[in-house]
Amino acid sequence: MSAAPRRAYDCIVVGGGHNGLTCAAYLARGRRSVLVLEAGAQVGGAAVTREFAPGFRVSACAHLLHAPAAVLRELALSAHGLKLAPGALTTLALAPDGAHLPLAAPGDWPAGAGRDAQAHEAYQARLARLAAALRPLLDVAPPRLANSSWAERAALGGLALRLRALGRRDLRELLRIGGMCVQDLLDEHFESPLVKGALAFDAVLGTNYGPRSPGTVFTLLYRLAAGGGAGLAQPLGGLGALSEALAGAARAAGAEIRTTAAVQRILVREDRAVGVVLESGEELAAGAVISSADPKTTFLRLLGTEHLDTGFVRRIVNLRSRGLAAKVHLALDDLPQFTGVAPAALAGRLLVAPSPEYLERAFNHAKYRECSAAPMLEITMPTLADPALAPPGGQVLSVIAQYAPYDLAGGWEAGRQRFTDLVIDTLERFAPGLRARVRGAQLLAPPDIEREFRISGGHWHHAELALDQFFMLRPVPGAAAYRAPVGGLFLCGAGCHPGGGVLGLAGRNAARQVLKEAA
Repeated sequence: MSAAPRRAYDCIVVGGGHNGLTCAAYLARGRRSVLVLEAGAQVGGAAVTREFAPGFRVSACAHLLHAPAAVLRELALSAHGLKLAPGALTTLALAPDGAHLPLAAPGDWPAGAGRDAQAHEAYQARLARLAAALRPLLDVAPPRLANSSWAERAALGGLALRLRALGRRDLRELLRIGGMCVQDLLDEHFESPLVKGALAFDAVLGTNYGPRSPGTVFTLLYRLAAGGGAGLAQPLGGLGALSEALAGAARAAGAEIRTTAAVQRILVREDRAVGVVLESGEELAAGAVISSADPKTTFLRLLGTEHLDTGFVRRIVNLRSRGLAAKVHLALDDLPQFTGVAPAALAGRLLVAPSPEYLERAFNHAKYRECSAAPMLEITMPTLADPALAPPGGQVLSVIAQYAPYDLAGGWEAGRQRFTDLVIDTLERFAPGLRARVRGAQLLAPPDIEREFRISGGHWHHAELALDQFFMLRPVPGAAAYRAPVGGLFLCGAGCHPGGGVLGLAGRNAARQVLKEAA
């Protein structure tokens, strides 16, 4: 047994990503002494802004904010320097024939889309009602089914009442469609392949699913619920500005933050987490350790399987957490010209998803560790709202590209340039001459995300968002409600409820659980 750690804190937060920083801020506001340990040279984890070509900066991995109003307000992030780009982020579905579709404005849809425009209004209204009923679930710790306390029973009863308040028609619809594949739902409402492809996009973005995969309606409802009706936002200065504001809020509340302080292992004594050991050999004691690392890193590497039972270890090992999305950043010397796209629309999201069949074919290749020659793309140009991210006259174009298998056949070193060229060639079909404007390019494939941001499998959500890995089952039974099966150890990252996306809700909810246990 090693000697007792030298310095003690009430709470040590492992990882300074946005959830770890959020958790630290709330803990410090709860009058706990808090230390955040971040392995990287800057806070933020995957939510960082960094240079990828001389003079060009970009949100490296995570790139858009779901604007959780409660966290922004409670932590007063605007007072710590956070500024959001003005206006709502629009979405434009690119059509090969130039008849592009602005999703947020049915009145502007192309001629001949009358029926689909009307259907879209009713479709969006119903999904918004269903998502609004699910939204409160994201703000609370999921109840534990094995716990028979009155508090847990009350939480389950509250869940039932919220769903019942939907009314008979909407509740029946939620039960009917929750496990469906999104293509079946879209086929019920729309005729246009472009409409269906664009609406299917958000159901499969960042997942290991295609539009024909069961449960993709659920993932779509989750994204809508996470947005809380506020939509997506772009922080000025990139996602790194959000992380810096969170760090400022945590420090203002009294938290201490150390960078380049990688944790080697979590210390356990008498079946309880009592601190951490850094890679430097320094030991630090704590009344509670809260990990914002992904579940596999937390349990298999930092904690160690010797402290866990065999069944739990098996569940963690088999947790589905392999990324299937890549990021491609392009440094351009001028604004690209997308055929048929007004310059103002370039400040929003552009989607390459011309039909559900297009998305499904792209997904089919990934099943065999291949990249499709026709990937689905989400395109943003952050410099149109934030010119400071590039030199004068330059532009940054950032792309999420699916599907990019973690274990690509032949390996990513051999396939890196081919995939980058594939993305640029796809963009070139909609923006002729774009390749000639490229002055620098960076690809972050899932193994790069794993290595650079210390996320097992390179999955942004730390674990697949699926019905069997959601709410009281997330990440796995035995580690739900932010509590690990080892006393004094908690989770606060995207691998626990409510999951991924730049929300901060996992960190906020986890802090409440820690404070409740210590009360």
